[in-house]
Amino acid sequence: MRALPLLLALLVPLGAARAEPSFVVKEQPITDEKAVFATVESRNIVPARARIGGTLVSLSVRDGDEVKQGQAVAVVGDEKLQLQLRSLDAQIAGLKAQLAQAQIDLGRIETLARTGAASRQQLDQTRTAVDVANSALAARTAERAVVNQQMSEGAVLAPTAGRVLQVPVTEGTVLMPGETVARIAEANFVLRLSVPERHATLLHAGDKVRLNGADVGATGPMFGRITLVYPQIQDGRVIADATVPGLGSYFVGQRIQVWIGAGERKSYVIPESFVETRFGLSFVKRRLPGGGTEAVPVQRGRDLPTPAMPDGVEILSGLQNGDELVGP
Repeated sequence: MRALPLLLALLVPLGAARAEPSFVVKEQPITDEKAVFATVESRNIVPARARIGGTLVSLSVRDGDEVKQGQAVAVVGDEKLQLQLRSLDAQIAGLKAQLAQAQIDLGRIETLARTGAASRQQLDQTRTAVDVANSALAARTAERAVVNQQMSEGAVLAPTAGRVLQVPVTEGTVLMPGETVARIAEANFVLRLSVPERHATLLHAGDKVRLNGADVGATGPMFGRITLVYPQIQDGRVIADATVPGLGSYFVGQRIQVWIGAGERKSYVIPESFVETRFGLSFVKRRLPGGGTEAVPVQRGRDLPTPAMPDGVEILSGLQNGDELVGP
């Protein structure tokens, strides 16, 4: 019975050793990075314009609101259109009565013409009067449809889905056709990089970029790719756009620090969890060929997070290719 506790004591360290995480050091190409600043921008900023002139009757959005494509953001009213509609309704009613009377006269003349009491000329004149009344009624009905369409165009619609950046008007403002009621930033936000022209050769479409997720309310590093490098240099700087998944609903124009590639070289990168710092020095635990471990001092470099290793850190010295590290 005394041998059972001793056996358990030997098995517990053995199980713990097997559960220890390990990492094999391999020399790999890494990308040197350069920190630049970028701003959160929308690909397109489009205005929601008034289609008719009049007075701004209602305003349903304010700065910062999210809108959908086709959503009514304001209503422009014009009292003259309502007056024109009433005038056309009265004219249409009069023309309907005129048409009804012309049709009655036509029926009488046709009866008289069959008995020879009315001439052919009178019959033709009556038929012409009916045609004229029909045409006049159709013209006024079309004019009324035009006025109705103008009244429906009083609703100012969002041309795209996105965020309202600015509403430069208030209720009661007199607007002319084509005036801007709201400026809307399209929903697909991008990072717009501004790089000195001496680094223009470093930017290529498809290159990776990295940013600190804390700058945009996320956790950990975030990665994206350059989608467009503008061919024109402005004020000694090259402009490029980068897309980052999860970037959105932030302040348009917000400045964010971004790291871009600036050449490649070979080095060692290991997870930061394998590095232990004691008294200002960094150590890693390396497995010995005989099965034991030893603490090896290393010179730690800069952080190199990647999508596959979010806590990656560069090791400048102290390790060799093929070393097996054990978690501290």
